[in-house]
Amino acid sequence: MTAELSATETDVSDDRALLAAVSTGDSRAFGALYDRHVATVYRFAASLGLDPHAAEDVTQDVFVVAFEKAHAIHLVGGSTLPWLLVTCRNVSRSHIRKRVRDQQRSTDLDDTVATRAPGPAEEIERRLLSDAIASAISALSFDDQCLFDLCIEYGFSYAQAAEAFDVSHGVIRNRLSRIRARLRAALTPGEEEGSTS
Repeated sequence: MTAELSATETDVSDDRALLAAVSTGDSRAFGALYDRHVATVYRFAASLGLDPHAAEDVTQDVFVVAFEKAHAIHLVGGSTLPWLLVTCRNVSRSHIRKRVRDQQRSTDLDDTVATRAPGPAEEIERRLLSDAIASAISALSFDDQCLFDLCIEYGFSYAQAAEAFDVSHGVIRNRLSRIRARLRAALTPGEEEGSTS
């Protein structure tokens, strides 16, 4: 038993080893991976506008997906955190869409609330913009989506992102500049020529 424990402790030294163990069904490795990243994933879910209960649900769903897809998780700089945050963003987005649909159904049943709701034109415009942003982000490479989430959505500094991606500060700065230019071009196609760097 002692030898087994020490082997497991050695295996949990980094996310790559943890994922290899999780993909074989090792629940202790999964527990270690969960303990390592759960607080950050929860804070990220909460930062996306979810209430504490919803953020807990989303966090749980993210780790269920991580367990089921451990063999296919794309590590960034040896860490699962960027993958977990991208997954968290996607799960949160689905959760928020469901909540909005539920609220709209409820609003439709209550004429007095419906009169205070945004008009159809504003709602369509909001949805179109939201869909355009989501589409522009999903068109980025996986690594660029991770970098966008870490720095733009989650507020990581260039230095923190550089450490997570195991690259230099300058590489992060240049990649973020390109990501911003691509997103601007996707959201304002008429200005595409002016945003080329």
